[in-house]
Amino acid sequence: MTDNNHVELWENCLLIIKDNIAEATYNTIFKSIVPVGFDGATLTLGVPSRFIYEILEEHYIDLLSKVIYREYGEGTKLVYRILVDKENKITNDEGSVGKEEEKGKNIKDGNKTPKMEELDSRLIPRYRFDNFIEGVSNKLTRSAGEAVAQNPGQEAFNPFFIYGPSGVGKTHLANAIGARVKELYPNKRVLYVSAHLFQVQYTNAVRENKVNDFIHFYQTIDVLIIDDIQEFATLTKTQNTFFHIFNHLHQLGKQLIMTSDRSPMMLQGMEDRMLTRFKWGLVAEMEKPNVDLRKSILRKKVYHDGLSFPDRVIDYIAENVDESVRDLEGVVNSLMARSVVFNRDVDMDLAQLVVRQAARIVENKPLSVEDILEKVCTHYGVDSAAIASKTRKREVVQVRQVAMYLAKKYTEASSSKIGKLIGKRDHATVLHACTVVASQLDVDKKFKGEVEELEASLRH
Repeated sequence: MTDNNHVELWENCLLIIKDNIAEATYNTIFKSIVPVGFDGATLTLGVPSRFIYEILEEHYIDLLSKVIYREYGEGTKLVYRILVDKENKITNDEGSVGKEEEKGKNIKDGNKTPKMEELDSRLIPRYRFDNFIEGVSNKLTRSAGEAVAQNPGQEAFNPFFIYGPSGVGKTHLANAIGARVKELYPNKRVLYVSAHLFQVQYTNAVRENKVNDFIHFYQTIDVLIIDDIQEFATLTKTQNTFFHIFNHLHQLGKQLIMTSDRSPMMLQGMEDRMLTRFKWGLVAEMEKPNVDLRKSILRKKVYHDGLSFPDRVIDYIAENVDESVRDLEGVVNSLMARSVVFNRDVDMDLAQLVVRQAARIVENKPLSVEDILEKVCTHYGVDSAAIASKTRKREVVQVRQVAMYLAKKYTEASSSKIGKLIGKRDHATVLHACTVVASQLDVDKKFKGEVEELEASLRH
């Protein structure tokens, strides 16, 4: 049979199908199917995604079998050819980036899921348990991470929500879990992705009209690791999409791991239904490393790089650089660079110079809306959860307004974003809050003193 003949037969099938289903369904499901080939016994249909395959098998296999038998003959074997992207991109049409995968079956064989191609996990190779330095500030979280890796998907630890300030090792631990799972369960599909990349992929999927492909790709993952999930705040459509992915994976017993720079309670701008799910499993905090852990990290870093620092230099750095592991590593790198450029030993004078410069960099770090909200809530002794509530208590309303005023003054965030992050309000509420606070500052000296005290704390 010639190519033209089998294509004509498929066109005949489509005409019958079109008469038996709604036009919108036809355009969405069947219009994208391509007749790849027919050898007299086997019909190969090119299907653009696993999602379309599942819809066909679940809802339209009877209709398909009738029209195919009528046009191609009784006993025709149907083969689907599905494109599955190995590079963790969106499913593509045939001929573009991706790997072909064939699924052969008789039409009446029933539903069978196509075998998925090997997945690039995107894990960062250098982040493993054997080089994760344990201390008081991370011992419990690390132990929980090892338990998750041993038995991914167990209900008590699913999802596993890791939170803590920047640079304390959240990304390291999340990747270490993924690497251990791959060692213990080589066939599991493990994927590490930043919230930013997830958002970029979702935006591309919307633009290319491939949102269903995007969702169903993520629903094939066994262990999904989302880093910096706080970046989903205020992104309502992204949250809705992730909500469906989360529910699907959780119901199937797949493991979800998320990292954030703050606890679920502090994730302003995140939908309540999403926050509830974050707390279904285990929420574990990673604190800033104490001085003993900082010394251990420094010694490990120095040894790993083949360097030699005097103990007093290591002690000095550990005692004076206390923000994050990243800052510690930055100081070591700066010391070595200066040592090489100026041909001098690493001594206390050089260490003090580098640490002073590092401290200035930390001081100049820009404030975020979340930082300001946390500071204001702490100052007034108000729970951040109350800020997003509908209460009209004067003290809560005032705290919300002060936070909005300071966020508008000290950040570059738009009024709309500030409103979403502080109490889930609109931009008009933020503008009103700024007007109210500014007016009160002019007439209330006590209030003015409190705000000035807050501003001073934000600058230090």
